[in-house]
Amino acid sequence: MIVVQKVDKAFDHICALHQVSIQIAEREIYGLVGPDGAGKTTLLRIICGLMKPDRGLVEIAGLSPSRLKNGQLGYMPQRFSLYPDLTVDENISFFASLYGLERKLYNSRAADILQLTGLLPFRQRLAEQLSGGMKQKLALTCALVTRPRLLILDEPTYGVDPQSRQEFWQILYELSQQGTTVLVTTPYMDEAELCNRVGFIDQGRILAENSPYHFKERFSRLVLEVRTSSRDPYLFAGQEEVVDSSFYGYKYRLILPAQDERQGIGWVKGYLASLDLRGQVETSRPTMEDIFISLCQGGASNWTA
Repeated sequence: MIVVQKVDKAFDHICALHQVSIQIAEREIYGLVGPDGAGKTTLLRIICGLMKPDRGLVEIAGLSPSRLKNGQLGYMPQRFSLYPDLTVDENISFFASLYGLERKLYNSRAADILQLTGLLPFRQRLAEQLSGGMKQKLALTCALVTRPRLLILDEPTYGVDPQSRQEFWQILYELSQQGTTVLVTTPYMDEAELCNRVGFIDQGRILAENSPYHFKERFSRLVLEVRTSSRDPYLFAGQEEVVDSSFYGYKYRLILPAQDERQGIGWVKGYLASLDLRGQVETSRPTMEDIFISLCQGGASNWTA
């Protein structure tokens, strides 16, 4: 569905994208995951045809973005960009008119989309009176009014409450099952778990891409959870044996170089004993956050492809 090959983009000698290549299959939910400033929005704008790359190739269903027919692509930008002084219905009607949809066709589609997004009871409510999650659903509804084959979403759940985030992703799954290809960016690693495939991006480069399951199965480092009486967030800081450590208030999460499980647990217990501490140490499954941190710190060499 989407092919991006060796795309470069720079702004005033600042490299935003460098040799970016990704492929997204039809009906796939593909997550582009990375921190702020990684290049996610720039890549989406290039794919949408809103910006030209300095070098490289972008094709959607075999066509350049500029040759797509009106309405084949739905784009939801990062910030809420609808009209706050218009109702839900009026916002959707306005966007439908921009695409040249006939009133009869718009009416039949609007009811279905509003039902899907849960906005049907709020058709006459002003956009400014909607909650953050409902505003995002309204933006999604407007992007879907043409029933696009490809839906591109830029951090659609940023700043949205957990329940609304869950509801939003349920909608994306329904759309995928109906045949829509979804490309979504997110800074949330738990949302990466929900994608069919994930591309990790940092500093304008794709670090790796594959399914969440594949990443976890091939992760080569040892992940441990430690419970001890200490509440010092820097308890494991500066230790050569520890690649990364995080403190969550009641436990530490450690990433150690690839090694025998017994050896890793033995080192942690020995280190705690040297500080007159005791603790419970258990192995843990890697998360997408663990994998992303590992890739950022040492590249693909720390992850077994």
